[in-house]
Order: sequence, then C-alpha cells, then structure tokens
Amino acid sequence: MTVSTMELKLQEIRSETGLSRQEKIARLEKLRGEARALQRAATESAMVDDDGWYEDVHLVDTELENLGRPVAEKGAATL
Repeated sequence: MTVSTMELKLQEIRSETGLSRQEKIARLEKLRGEARALQRAATESAMVDDDGWYEDVHLVDTELENLGRPVAEKGAATL
C-alpha cells in the first residue's frame, strides 16, 4: 500500500514524543493551512480535479480531532 507524503508528515508529528499536545496541534494547523491552499489552487486553476488535496485536508482534520481539537467545517465558498 502506498503512503502519501501527508501521511508520513502526520506520522512524524504523531510519533514525536518531545512535542506537547499544543505543539502538535500548532504543527497540524500549519499543515492544514498548506493543504487548504493547495486545495484552493486546484479549484481556481486548470490543475487536475483532485490530486489528493481533499484527502490531505481530511487526514489533517482527523488527526486534529484525535487530539481533541475540533475543526469547524466550512463550505465550498470558503475555499
């Protein structure tokens, strides 16, 4: 099974024992921002329809929820 780059980044954050919960959340929120930016670019340009951008955001959201940080769901208009 192929592992995405995002999954590797999440695994690294998850396994980093030196990070506090808040530090992990901060890193995840930064990753989420980057993934959302790529997602927006994909919807606003001639890029491929879905090159995993939606899955990356979903993976980060799931990880944030696992750390007790709920993610406010936003509609397509916020892309």
